[in-house]
Amino acid sequence: MSYCLNPTCSQPENPDNANFCQACGAMLRLGNRYRAVKLLGQGGFGRTFLAIDEVQDSTQDLSPSPSRCVIKQLLPRGSVAKAERIDRFRQEAERLAALGEHAQIPKLLAHFEETEAQYLVQEYIDGDNLDAVLQQEGPFNEMAIRDLLADLLPVIRFVHSYQVIHRDIKPENIIRPRQGHHFVLVDFGASKYATEAVLARTGTVIGSAGYAAPEQAMGRADFASDLYSLGITCIHLLTGLHPFDLYSVSEDRWVWQQYLPKPISGRLRRVLDKLLEKATSQRYRNATEVLQDLGLESNLPAAIESIDRSSPSARIRSRSRSAMTETWQCVQTLADHEGEVTALAISPGGRILASGSSDNAIRFWSLETGERLHLFAGRSLWSGDGHGEGISTLAFSPDGETLASGSDDGTIKWWDLTTRKLIYTLPSHGWGISAISFHPKGYVLACGSRDGLIQIWDLYHERLITNLTVHSDQISALIFVPKRRILISSSYDKKICLWDVQTQELIKTLTGHVDRISSIALSQNNRTLVSSSWDKTVKLWDLEFGEQRKVIAAHKRPVTCLALHPTQPLFASGSEDSTIKLWNLESGDRLSTLKSFWGINALAFSPNGQVLVSGGADELIKLWRKRASGNVVN
Repeated sequence: MSYCLNPTCSQPENPDNANFCQACGAMLRLGNRYRAVKLLGQGGFGRTFLAIDEVQDSTQDLSPSPSRCVIKQLLPRGSVAKAERIDRFRQEAERLAALGEHAQIPKLLAHFEETEAQYLVQEYIDGDNLDAVLQQEGPFNEMAIRDLLADLLPVIRFVHSYQVIHRDIKPENIIRPRQGHHFVLVDFGASKYATEAVLARTGTVIGSAGYAAPEQAMGRADFASDLYSLGITCIHLLTGLHPFDLYSVSEDRWVWQQYLPKPISGRLRRVLDKLLEKATSQRYRNATEVLQDLGLESNLPAAIESIDRSSPSARIRSRSRSAMTETWQCVQTLADHEGEVTALAISPGGRILASGSSDNAIRFWSLETGERLHLFAGRSLWSGDGHGEGISTLAFSPDGETLASGSDDGTIKWWDLTTRKLIYTLPSHGWGISAISFHPKGYVLACGSRDGLIQIWDLYHERLITNLTVHSDQISALIFVPKRRILISSSYDKKICLWDVQTQELIKTLTGHVDRISSIALSQNNRTLVSSSWDKTVKLWDLEFGEQRKVIAAHKRPVTCLALHPTQPLFASGSEDSTIKLWNLESGDRLSTLKSFWGINALAFSPNGQVLVSGGADELIKLWRKRASGNVVN
């Protein structure tokens, strides 16, 4: 069939070999070359057709299929003068020609200016858009979303480098080709050239309902608007639900996480939440920052890293540390979780390892053999005792007979390890649990929540002892100081607080980190406190005087967890940069670097210090042991 391009034609369908429309007499080949054969879509800006390049097709002898392309017909809109409209069209054609040089953007083959309309002819991508893929195959899993982001973010960065905002990123405009392994970003019909002057003024309201950023809905789209739309695309693909169903109007926030059919890692949740921030100042500034937060791209230029390693001072420091260097190696990997490993705890006797995951389950392992001993499954139709959301924190009781678990579902559960049954569930106040700690002398439990509240419970009598309310953001860690009536808390509000447990009074507040504090750990002599932060540093504090003793530029990405060796003056730090580093507690010198492929979420030393256990976003638990080595580890 030949389709007439005349927008006023009443009967546009014609025979395949016709040269002129039988209804209106218009020429059926655009530029005497491109024949429209099927209407693909139409909207306020014009129409899109599947077409055949008959000149190209004629050069392909015995070609099994015609040389297909896409014709985009742009119709005059509003009161824009003809000269201005033509000028804008030519500029758009130039931009599309430049953008089409990227392998994941359709090439611009030709453009035409006719009396009734303007035309763009682009490369045809044979494949399915992601909305069709979703309907055929169901919701995407985390790996599929990570692959999509890894593949598409560099394309968006390329587009933005040309000062172009796409303004219509959504599943329908991302194609998965039938041949090749890279997604293709299509339909730049709504794109805008973003000069400073253009960004400063209110423009046309454009974009697809549900995917457009708030500022875009007010005619003020900028580069962050594309990243917002990409975030909505991801949560739509993860849940299978339209964006309208993932936003709570009454609460004025996104509630997409509760509709996930499968759990995802904390790192991906944080990235998507930041993409979806309402305020542009709280979102990512560019695609590179997203890639860095996903661990897909380094945030330090290779040249800088090379200079640092080869500098004289660095070589001197390495030589001075050579005698102290320790080499650890992974001796066993435990793989049974179906989600990111988010919490670890080792029994006081050192025989049992407990692990928690975003799959809502708690697993128990023999630390000696790696054998899985038991499973407390997440809540389901078959098990009503388990947690309904991911496990965030675990702690063994001092006698090793029970385990407490905290979850994003807002509950703390107390488990009997002898009978392997739930003792009871502490009442929830509605916020996710982020930290728990047993008092060294008994069944007193401190718990911290994502709203900054600290509660202290008497487990034996099932009663709340007190609430501590100073922190304004998520509690990241809690430590009871042995032989003293002090509780130490750290929070995302960048504060470390020391509390008198008996009087429930705040003794001291330590500040110094410039980003959220992720973890704290206390030395065996109770004198040195170690804190880690999203600011990529680790700080050593003199607890007696409440003063900062040393700052370590520890990692390239946020530091997520800490563990102190039980018998030696050293500690381990884990990071989203996929490394574990061991440090001398007294000097702050780095002793060893252990490399993984995914971010590290949890660390724990065995009571004898012979084993270091790590849990990560790769759903794996790794057991590391020290071995004698004379080599320096950089």
